[in-house]
Amino acid sequence: MRIVFMGTPEFAVASLEALLEAGSDVVGVVTAPDKPAGRGQKLTESAVKQYAVSQGLPVLQPEKLKSPEFLEQLKALNADLQVVVAFRMLPEAVWNMPSKGTINLHASLLPQYRGAAPINWAIINGEPESGVTTFFLKHEIDTGDILFVEKVSIADDVTAGEYHDRLMAKGAGLLVKTVKAIESGRYTEQPQEQLIEGQELKHAPKIFKDDCKINWNQPIDKVYNLIRGLSPYPTAFTELNGKVLKVFKAEKEYASPEAETGTFVTDNKTFLKFVCDNGYISLTDVQLEGKKRMGIEEFLRGVKL
Repeated sequence: MRIVFMGTPEFAVASLEALLEAGSDVVGVVTAPDKPAGRGQKLTESAVKQYAVSQGLPVLQPEKLKSPEFLEQLKALNADLQVVVAFRMLPEAVWNMPSKGTINLHASLLPQYRGAAPINWAIINGEPESGVTTFFLKHEIDTGDILFVEKVSIADDVTAGEYHDRLMAKGAGLLVKTVKAIESGRYTEQPQEQLIEGQELKHAPKIFKDDCKINWNQPIDKVYNLIRGLSPYPTAFTELNGKVLKVFKAEKEYASPEAETGTFVTDNKTFLKFVCDNGYISLTDVQLEGKKRMGIEEFLRGVKL
């Protein structure tokens, strides 16, 4: 099968690498245009482009997916199947082009957590497990017929970054399995409508700054899950001495605090605890506005509270 791969971030690189190692015939790669990044605003290539170029694969970087020029270039690759991993929403003219369709790898157990940030929201909501799903694309985002699923447990202390890496590896393996099944014709499709009945659907929309601000009036489990669900990016934050304090890691301590929620307790040496309604959140890994990321003891040596 001639395969065109579409993806942009590091999460997608593992899948592209796995396909090539499995002997798949990847005839082209579609990724995001180079973008300015960093202080010097130097043009930076996507992780997928960097890997694709290193493997000698043809790369397309369309600004607009509906442009006639791009559609002609894509058609010329004559793909039997398109594979999408962490890319943008495709118009029908693109996903409906190959004879065997277009498949997507999504980092959740569909139909749960459709949307842009499934890893973050699964952890923020305290889920005990999530996983990866492969499915055929159709009009509405993340709604196509399911091909294969793999469940992956979520440890109580795992961060979104750590879980991302686990799903990245699991997803790459599941994608290879899916491609081989399509190639052999040995697969079944399950409409998501059959799974939705009786379920309360949870969604995974894009995360904005307001979603990242810690509300200390909530139970400590909720605050703790928010911190690990946003670590290391985009990162939960609070305010301290009038400055933004990002919180990458924390520990929870159940108690009945006498102090008011939102206030903090510290010995100015080894601990900094914020009061919630049923205990304390003890910060262990932080970054104050204008400073580097550091452990709590190093942080307390440099700040007066």
